[in-house]
Amino acid sequence: MRRLANTALALLAPIALGGCMSVTGSGRDMLPTETSLAYFPKRTQTQVLLQQLPAPQRQVAVAVYGFSDQTGQFKPTEAGQTLSRAVTQGASSMLVKALQDAGSRQWFTIVERERLDNLLKERQIISEMRKRYLGEETTNPQALPALLFAGVLLEGGIVGYDTNTVTGGAGAAFLGIGGRTEYRQDTVTVYLRAVSVRTGEVLTTVTASKTIASRAIGASAYKFVAFKELLEFEAGITSNEPDQVALQQAVEKATFGLIMEGVDLNLWQFADVQAAEPLMELYRNERDGIYEARDVQRAVRKAGSLSDLRIIEQEEENEGT
Repeated sequence: MRRLANTALALLAPIALGGCMSVTGSGRDMLPTETSLAYFPKRTQTQVLLQQLPAPQRQVAVAVYGFSDQTGQFKPTEAGQTLSRAVTQGASSMLVKALQDAGSRQWFTIVERERLDNLLKERQIISEMRKRYLGEETTNPQALPALLFAGVLLEGGIVGYDTNTVTGGAGAAFLGIGGRTEYRQDTVTVYLRAVSVRTGEVLTTVTASKTIASRAIGASAYKFVAFKELLEFEAGITSNEPDQVALQQAVEKATFGLIMEGVDLNLWQFADVQAAEPLMELYRNERDGIYEARDVQRAVRKAGSLSDLRIIEQEEENEGT
């Protein structure tokens, strides 16, 4: 009887461990620990794309007054709806970071506008203190220079958060011993537009989406191994892609698309237009549905950087001939 119980546990162990391996490639990495250290998140694929963008002819001064959650959705739970929002309210901070990452800080000059009141109060304090203690009737412009102004406003927000866009699962059992797997996908969508400060014209608009994947794998046993001796066993693991990371990637993708659309519309240009043409062609193919996002990532990974895409293009042409 004990041998039969050990045999059942031996059958369940590969199922549970195999499930862990299929989720992340390392079951040990998914197991919770008692303590963890603070760390810097790894760069996302879209962040790498932004940082590798070729340099522009000149920097574009932009202002972000806000990039808000326009879905109005609250986080659902098994017990019902809560007062917590379904998505993070810090999307504007993600947009500012994405703008800084573009071309490794070469594309945009970003001016602070989201907390403009705080900035003006600090400048007023400086002016008052210099007037009181230094006797300045007019503030020295070297000590307090004029504020930068933007030529382009970036507006938009999170316009969609769709849950359970794809759901499914599978399971099997034999003689009370079995395993199961379940999966679910959500989708977050952001909208970004560039507005001219001089004329108020909407220069270009971009929409980007990112799926959020959740997976669960488990194994169980419920079997009488002898008279009045019941073997009951359960094991499982769940992997949820962080909503914040998915939203960050959508914002970065929208920023990348905004830059490329602006180049396509001649709102701004790369410093080396000819060298950037393969990148523009790659973007147009993805925008028009000829390529998928994974094709773009595969091409960039093969080239090593966006600046080497021309080499890949020439090699493919030579192979074709």
